[in-house]
Amino acid sequence: MARMPIIGLTTYAERASWGSFSDVPVALIQDAYHGLVARAGARPILIPQVAEQPVAGVAELLDVIDGLVVIGGLDMDPATYGEHRHPSTGRSDTVRDASDLALVRGALERDLPLLAICRGHQVLNVALGGTLLQHVPDLVGHTDHQIAAGTFVEREVACVPGTMTAEVFGELSRVSCSHHQAIDRLGEGLVVSAWSVEAEGVPQVIEAVERPESNFLLSVQWHPEESGDLRPFTALVGAITADR
Repeated sequence: MARMPIIGLTTYAERASWGSFSDVPVALIQDAYHGLVARAGARPILIPQVAEQPVAGVAELLDVIDGLVVIGGLDMDPATYGEHRHPSTGRSDTVRDASDLALVRGALERDLPLLAICRGHQVLNVALGGTLLQHVPDLVGHTDHQIAAGTFVEREVACVPGTMTAEVFGELSRVSCSHHQAIDRLGEGLVVSAWSVEAEGVPQVIEAVERPESNFLLSVQWHPEESGDLRPFTALVGAITADR
């Protein structure tokens, strides 16, 4: 019997209260992420950040998982891509930045199947030398990509024909969107595989990228977990099992 794939998921570092515990530091993740990994046929494991050693043991960890999902979350520190903080850039976590960047770079080096979502999409671009647009309304002139922090809106994205993104989502797809940052200068080796659908005359935003030299790398700015979209998780697990 074939071994079930093991997929690591990055986590938030926050404070939480439950039961007899009040306002304690935790590593957490929404059920939707690991639930979709399980539904796709893999065993999810969570990867917390370690404040004292955020990049320690990354190679050893990647040796024991079959795929990686880099989830959404805080804005990245602009220092990670050599820029100054924009007035609208939100809270960042340098430990999480270091941990996520190390995981993504390690996954790229060994061609580990990778699914990057929202913040993860931005981490991937920075890991490959790209930069971020720190406030999307500065480009498009509206706040429809994120009407409020933590609020999701349904928007259309146009996937580039012939890409893996189009194979997974179709050439025109409605997706759950909540982001005020996006890819600016594209990271080395990445190609754009989806754009936002905007009104005439409004610049489009990069919504998905791929890396042709990778066995499986799918990176989206939107939130498939929010709408319960199983397709990218099934594609990730399918790429793992196809190689066995």
